[in-house]
Amino acid sequence: MPILNKDMSLCISLSGRPSNLGTRFHNYLYDELGLNFVYKAFSTDDIAAAIGGVRALGIRGCSVSMPFKEAVIPLVDVMEGSAAAIESVNTIVNDEGVLSASNTDFEAVAQLIDEHALDRAAPVVVRGSGGMAKAVVAAFRDRGFDGVTVLARNEQAGRALADKYGYSWIGADPAPGESIIVNVTPLGMTGADADALAFDRASVDAAVAVFDVVAFPAETPLIRAAREAGKHVVTGAEVVALQAARQFERYTGVAITPEQIARASAFSRETA
Repeated sequence: MPILNKDMSLCISLSGRPSNLGTRFHNYLYDELGLNFVYKAFSTDDIAAAIGGVRALGIRGCSVSMPFKEAVIPLVDVMEGSAAAIESVNTIVNDEGVLSASNTDFEAVAQLIDEHALDRAAPVVVRGSGGMAKAVVAAFRDRGFDGVTVLARNEQAGRALADKYGYSWIGADPAPGESIIVNVTPLGMTGADADALAFDRASVDAAVAVFDVVAFPAETPLIRAAREAGKHVVTGAEVVALQAARQFERYTGVAITPEQIARASAFSRETA
């Protein structure tokens, strides 16, 4: 990485619980490509002041994570289609003081639906009703899926999400069927829910494809069960790498290859 200098472009992330994934991903590629950029993760208790700093200090790019994805909306100048579609922001680009917002989570999920050739005629069950679930459900709607069901214990949030995109809500697991099943909850995530299976094995065995948005670990209990059952899988590791790659290209204007994305993703997951 270049020595810090006055001409270096700064990109940051703002999150309630910062991690090293984005920091390692972006800085790895800056180094590999010889770009005069540096990326640093931050947390804040004052999102308005933080975004004001992005504008005032000429910070080139800003990744936005929970709990700030909706709070930043009134603080930006331009809402691109991906952010406007789900009323949620995860990426801000600063062009000489003009802040443009997008949502690369939505873009990544939509791209992966295409790349994995998920069957638009298949019913889809999405477990979850939070901010990332909104990105996932909106991406399925954007890609022409009609038969999507939101599975959420929180009836108010689940119904609101389903209604927003013209889908249905259920509060309990449906009978196993030939569905695309999608987990957008912390079940299976490193930590307290690490051993949890987001869908039971009967549902996995009956599914036509299994999609787990949990990014860490890459091989969640649900993904392992799906691989054992011989199912087509889409992983959260793919989502987080692709959304970061789209951020990288917005910040730098440099297109990167799938091989570079894979290397940066692998590096970002290495333990220090």
